[in-house]
Amino acid sequence: MISVRAESFRLAEVFTIARGSRSAAEVLSVEIVHDGVAGRGECVPYARYDESLDSVAAQIEALPSGIDRAALQAALPAGAARNAVDCALWDWEAKRAGRRVWELAGLPAPVPLVTAFTLSLDAPERMRAAAARNAHRPLLKIKLGTPDDMARLEAVRAGAPDARIIVDANEGWTAEIYSELAPHLLRLGVDMVEQPLPAGQDDLLAEIERPLPVCADESCHDRSSLPALKGKYDMINIKLDKTGGLTEALALREAALAAGYRVMVGCMVGTSLAMAPAVLVAQGAELVDLDGPLLLAEDREHALQYDAAGVHPPAAALWG
Repeated sequence: MISVRAESFRLAEVFTIARGSRSAAEVLSVEIVHDGVAGRGECVPYARYDESLDSVAAQIEALPSGIDRAALQAALPAGAARNAVDCALWDWEAKRAGRRVWELAGLPAPVPLVTAFTLSLDAPERMRAAAARNAHRPLLKIKLGTPDDMARLEAVRAGAPDARIIVDANEGWTAEIYSELAPHLLRLGVDMVEQPLPAGQDDLLAEIERPLPVCADESCHDRSSLPALKGKYDMINIKLDKTGGLTEALALREAALAAGYRVMVGCMVGTSLAMAPAVLVAQGAELVDLDGPLLLAEDREHALQYDAAGVHPPAAALWG
């Protein structure tokens, strides 16, 4: 039996990107119960991909009872609905077998990972203050994508002079803006820029100089995305809500590395239940951005542990 439920988790602060603001993480949780064993998964429907809580719930509720992971890959496209069900099936399989998911997947035991902490879009002086409050963190991610980006970036660097910085333009720039900003990104010690141009309008990235690594986010969903990225991107951002679950995320990671791409593993704004399977995909990734629970005012029971070592692998009571 598959059941789906909409849940809302308050954020510690309003979170803003170039597309808008939110004060809560709106998620769908899935539970699969069979033979007395229950498995759980979570997804975050994303309007950018024409998803809503209702549309994704309808996709899940239309699935046949007893569907397995192999059949699921063909039954649903890559996206939030398949992610929640795929991860719930992995959790169910692990609990039924009395083993951890990484053992079932033939992966090494996971270890803690340093994760980025995201600073939401705000006025430069407020972003400087936020950077100063989080200057102890080794890696900060800055949401940009507006005409005032340089002032914001300068402010964050002033607030956190020693932190590594990556930036996410959320499709908000043009090729001209990127080319103009790139030398300043280098001057301020930025390690990487994520999705500077809109997906589908990013062919110019193959024609202009890329003095620092450019990462595909909205342009990369699953393995079928990879051929179109050639010559335009140096890195891909794997998110389970884009790949449609852990099964495809692991396959995408392998294919991307084989094709010469560097790997980042990211997330939507969700709870520890959504991050837990992503921790497995993130093992060995060059950049990890699994800070969703750090942005919440409330999380699930048995939440992921975050400390100076980073985000720790999930407890079996949470997932997997």
